[in-house]
Amino acid sequence: MTPDNDLSTAPFGAFAPNTAQAAMIRLAQGSGLKRGAFRPWMSRLVNLLRGGPVDVQYQGASFRFYHQGSATERGALFNPDYNIDELDFLRKHTQAGGTFVDVGANVGTFALVMARQVGANGKVVAIEPHPLTFARLSFNHAASKATQVRLVQAAAGDADGELMIESGGGNLGATHVVTGAASAEAIKVPSLRLTRILDEAGVTQVDSLKIDVEGFEDRVLIGFFRDAPPSLWPRAVVIEHLSQNEWQQDCIADMVARGFAVARKTRSNTFLSR
Repeated sequence: MTPDNDLSTAPFGAFAPNTAQAAMIRLAQGSGLKRGAFRPWMSRLVNLLRGGPVDVQYQGASFRFYHQGSATERGALFNPDYNIDELDFLRKHTQAGGTFVDVGANVGTFALVMARQVGANGKVVAIEPHPLTFARLSFNHAASKATQVRLVQAAAGDADGELMIESGGGNLGATHVVTGAASAEAIKVPSLRLTRILDEAGVTQVDSLKIDVEGFEDRVLIGFFRDAPPSLWPRAVVIEHLSQNEWQQDCIADMVARGFAVARKTRSNTFLSR
């Protein structure tokens, strides 16, 4: 039995849900049990039926979800409409053959889904600094056969160099850049400006961009919009605003001043387009 957070390199499908797990997942997906408050309980039940991750399809891509230690992976496992409003908005503004950029890609629940939208001739740039999360992203990338996705193991930041990151509360999906005193589990990762990441990926235009970096969004975006030519600015952006109290500058107001309009707000995210 594989502990849930230990990375497994077994081929995709080795952790396909057994009959009881599949029934439990279907029950959650088709009922109110898919909601956030119930997902940790459902995760424990599924783990009792067989420990370790589960291999499933989500929004047309292949994932090995380590659901016990990641709220993001729990969400996508138990809720078939997880982040669906955000994905639909990004899909609406992203054409076949276009480019999608995912800043804070986590295990790929945006990047690998959007790969289907841009198609074989498009491009996705998925940026994720945490080594364990990046390893999971890499596995899901290979399982999904998403060759149009370029993976970048670094933190997007306001300068090239290094940053300290840490995750807290047993939730790998909540990894954030350390801005104060670092905990014992903090690790050092490379930091790159978004303009440099896109230049090295050969990106000259961006259809849409999603950013979720737990309160560091302003440091990524303010410098990007200051330095990048308008031809490189995305047409649509989804930005998580849950940690905006940690922003040094209001990057949403900065985008609005540059011609973006707020199209919608959800509890977690702001949608902008131009």
